Amino acid sequence: MSNTLTGLYPVIYRAIDVVSRELVGFIPAVSRDARATRAGLNQTVRSPVVPALAAGNITPAATSSSGTDRIISYVDLTLSKARKVPFHITGEEEVALGESATSIMQQSFEQAFRTLANEIEADLAALYVASSRAYGTAGTAPFGTAGDFSDFAQMHVILDDNGAPRTGRHLVIGSAAMGNIRGKQSVLFKANEAGTDELLRNGIVARVEGFDIHDSAQVKAHTKGAGTGYDVNNGAGYAVKDTTITLDGGTVNTTGIKAGDVVTWAGDSNKYVVKTGLTDVSGDIVLNKPGLRATLADTVEMTIGNSYAANMAFTSDAIVLATRPPARPAGGDAADDTMMVTDPISGITFEVAVYRQYHQVTYEVGLVWGVVANKSEHMAILLG
Repeated sequence: MSNTLTGLYPVIYRAIDVVSRELVGFIPAVSRDARATRAGLNQTVRSPVVPALAAGNITPAATSSSGTDRIISYVDLTLSKARKVPFHITGEEEVALGESATSIMQQSFEQAFRTLANEIEADLAALYVASSRAYGTAGTAPFGTAGDFSDFAQMHVILDDNGAPRTGRHLVIGSAAMGNIRGKQSVLFKANEAGTDELLRNGIVARVEGFDIHDSAQVKAHTKGAGTGYDVNNGAGYAVKDTTITLDGGTVNTTGIKAGDVVTWAGDSNKYVVKTGLTDVSGDIVLNKPGLRATLADTVEMTIGNSYAANMAFTSDAIVLATRPPARPAGGDAADDTMMVTDPISGITFEVAVYRQYHQVTYEVGLVWGVVANKSEHMAILLG
């Protein structure tokens, strides 16, 4: 039966209009990979990453010199999630509900879109563990000092030092941080100074000091590893940009050093984010790129920072999201009809399918997606 969903167009679009107002945060801030949308479920799409190249002197000669060898690395993106939100209504239920059936259908679609959007948002928020470095005080929401924009400034410092683009910068924060902005950063409420009255009138924080500001309910709470007493174990020490650090002398306390832990060493004010942790008394940890900002000597003790809320600053190229509708065989499946519904805020296109069954109709909202942190150097954590 064709055009089965035609009569539900108004209901579905009213539902997506409601949900789209809630879709702020990571989803609209990250970039999309169109190539990955052609991949199958759990199929890997590999993107090459060219390293920094060294300069040399120009020396006149009869022939040109050969180019510099490059070691090309890569980042893999996998469409790892194929998710659906199904719901149904029977003939008897429809009769019993009467005029309320339309309202219930709208709310059912609304909840389906919300469920999938929240899952995608949570997957993106979980990529905080790939960030280069961190700033702030763990356990204390940022922007807590009235008129102090240091938190904005220090996020720029990290991204600038790492060579991140000045364009396309985003800051995604949780409710506590957003509450401080709205409650304590009064300069943003002054239309003559801020250049807009959006925050004062409507509570909208659009762009501050070069960051597009987003709030998200899915900002992650990181619980620190319980390890203690780890020391650097390398007689030669480590140089700037090193990422693999050998440690010994540790007490594991079950969890040791975890991915996402923020670690520091005496004499270096930088707060580094751990990419690969350690659950032994000795061994290697790996820091996210670009690695150390200062030299690190042998025997220096490492400190694991406290648990924190992972507010994130990043450029849009640093995180990639790929989505597509669920695949069906060339001859189709049991669905009577399907339609695509695009959320105008996030840009995500959901598939809605209808299945006519025995004395009931089942509706399904589905999506396939994958996420990846593409560039650690262009990501930083604002501790909360």
